[in-house]
Amino acid sequence: MPRSSAPSSRTPAALYALTAGAFGIGTTEFVIMGLLRQVAADLQVSLPAAGLLISGYALGVFVGAPLLTLATDRLPRKAVLVGLMAVFTLGNLACALAPDYGWLMAARVITSLAHGTFFGVGAVVAAGLVPAERRARAISVMFTGLTVATLLGVPAGAWLGLHAGWRATFWAVAAIGALATLVIAALVPADRATGAAGSVRRALAAVSRPPVVLGLLTTTLGYAGVFTVYTFIQPVLVQVSGLPDRAVSPVLLVFGVGMIAGNLLGGRFADRAPMVAIPATLLALAAVLALLGAAMHQAPAMVIATGLLGVAAFATVAPLQAWVLQRAGDDGRNLASSLNIGAFNLGNAAGAWLGGLVVGHGGGLERLGTAGALITLAGVAVSALALRRARPTAIQPC
Repeated sequence: MPRSSAPSSRTPAALYALTAGAFGIGTTEFVIMGLLRQVAADLQVSLPAAGLLISGYALGVFVGAPLLTLATDRLPRKAVLVGLMAVFTLGNLACALAPDYGWLMAARVITSLAHGTFFGVGAVVAAGLVPAERRARAISVMFTGLTVATLLGVPAGAWLGLHAGWRATFWAVAAIGALATLVIAALVPADRATGAAGSVRRALAAVSRPPVVLGLLTTTLGYAGVFTVYTFIQPVLVQVSGLPDRAVSPVLLVFGVGMIAGNLLGGRFADRAPMVAIPATLLALAAVLALLGAAMHQAPAMVIATGLLGVAAFATVAPLQAWVLQRAGDDGRNLASSLNIGAFNLGNAAGAWLGGLVVGHGGGLERLGTAGALITLAGVAVSALALRRARPTAIQPC
């Protein structure tokens, strides 16, 4: 694939094309959280059942990421990215047309299959477009599309769903996907197939190394804590904090601003202090989740805590992604990157499920922050073990 021949302060246009794809995928992943009550009412299912639409998507990412990455390992990365965006677009069209809950769940799972491999392969492409000392920041730039999706796409989708119905939101996301497909096709440089005979076996061996496995577990636990709370952010804001439905979109906007700030800060932190960035950002995340649990009954405090949650949650993304890329080495880079995206989404699924248990079995919405903080603290413990077992390793070229 194309490489930077010399250090440059300029950001390649191809990196922004990847950001556009990340924006589309991020919008469809998170927008359902701002539509949870409308979807539950329209399809006549309970709130915890509607929350499983998030778990279903996340599990689809977790399963699809490694399988599609291995299946496409010998194809040019650009062709893989364009094909994945086409699947994403068709999946969102199916969501918009879903006649019942089962159809919508199936369409969400189909859409999710593109997610993990897109971010996994995209992160490798992004890292290969810049000099070695800027790779974590390049990954964070691509993931800025995900954070901008939360800043603009999710609140806009929640607003559109409130005024035109939740189906209109998925029609809009499908249009975003079609546009992102064209931008990637136009701007990402062409490349040659990268796989070779025996590459699958070597990739599997690389991702089986303890530092990689522990890194994946850290990602899962950290994000399970986030989504224990964030899955139910709409009912928390309305039913606990006392905000009106029309205030949900502006609060999600605050969360999105925090995500952008946290994502960029996390990328810089990971480049400068990679061995410290993961436990430090996870500890900050656990503290914010605990704070959010205490702030729920005060609307102004809850708005501030939601913004801080965005900062803390996405400050962890670039450090965790850079860790698995580094520890997997050349043979396992594509697979490890995709697996880590799957691990984020396994955390999403587990968090949504655990949050549903807390809400549905007596704990109530008020206990979600505490539960999320405890889960993320487990991720801190695993990260400490990963750091103890890892030996210093230079990041290899992508």
